[in-house]
Amino acid sequence: MGKKLFFITGGQRSGKSSYAQNLALSLSDRPVYLATSRIWDEEHRRRIEHHKAGRGADWTNVEEEKELANHDFSGQVVLVDCVTLWLTNFFFDSGSDVENSLKEAKAEFEKLMQQEADFIFVSNEIGLGGMSPNEVQRNFSDLQGWMNQYIAAQADEVVLMVSGIPVKIK
Repeated sequence: MGKKLFFITGGQRSGKSSYAQNLALSLSDRPVYLATSRIWDEEHRRRIEHHKAGRGADWTNVEEEKELANHDFSGQVVLVDCVTLWLTNFFFDSGSDVENSLKEAKAEFEKLMQQEADFIFVSNEIGLGGMSPNEVQRNFSDLQGWMNQYIAAQADEVVLMVSGIPVKIK
């Protein structure tokens, strides 16, 4: 196992997570699924439980809202799903402060990248959907776009998912 960084991005329901899960399983018989979502309401909790059950026993599930590097992933293949929900936690906690959220997320990403593990990051290209009339949504889109660029620049491989089809970017 080397230290490799994969970045899988695309629109909502583009096939990102399925592609990333298959990639992780091709690299390890016991990958780690690092879930970054907070449970916002009962419907969201049910959705998360459904996803967990669908992954099966091959996966080690770790839930972490922000401080991803607090876990030791040495020697493992780790699927981080997803950057968008992870950034939402920083953005929400900072009162929608884009600059502070980006600074904190980059710092946490850098700490995580110190570990000797293979990482697969899944993210959304929310900026493809057009500009929102809502200022908070525009600010979050900026945050998401800047963080995507940051991770993609460091990634060994970047894949854009389009209607379930992987398009290799890098």
